[in-house]
Amino acid sequence: MSDPGSAAALVAGPTDLAARLVAELTRRGQTVATCESITGGLIGASLTEPPGASLAVRGGLVTYMTDLKTTLAGIPADLIAVHGVVSEAVAAAMAQAARRVCRADWGIGVTGVAGPGPAEGQPAGTVWLAVAGPTALSARSLHLAGSRRQVRRAVAFQALVDLERALALAADPA
Repeated sequence: MSDPGSAAALVAGPTDLAARLVAELTRRGQTVATCESITGGLIGASLTEPPGASLAVRGGLVTYMTDLKTTLAGIPADLIAVHGVVSEAVAAAMAQAARRVCRADWGIGVTGVAGPGPAEGQPAGTVWLAVAGPTALSARSLHLAGSRRQVRRAVAFQALVDLERALALAADPA
């Protein structure tokens, strides 16, 4: 796999990146699932674009409204109350929920504010993104500029980049 932060990876775009991810997950005999808020299903749509995606993509949850994070994803309401929806803790819980609910090896969780204005005291472009794997969990914040559409697409692309990075760091079970 190429370096996910390389210029080539960024130029290739989400379609080529998704194809590489599907191929790598398939080669490893592993699967991925998503739990998306800010992106509203864009990550899952990107991952299912390449041929053969059904071998690697289990599915996903679109938990755009807060109550669905608790009812569909099983995220404790008190976790959301303490940390807020746009937080590292909630993104991590969403990634773990994607794995658990969809019975996948890897999970991606994203939550944030697309804009144009702030929400819950967070400025537009504030995002938390997490990737949970068989043995590791990583989360990071993003602070993105641009229109609502640009922010959502950038988050979806960064989620794929983070999954590629996590796969590169993980032990290969194959």
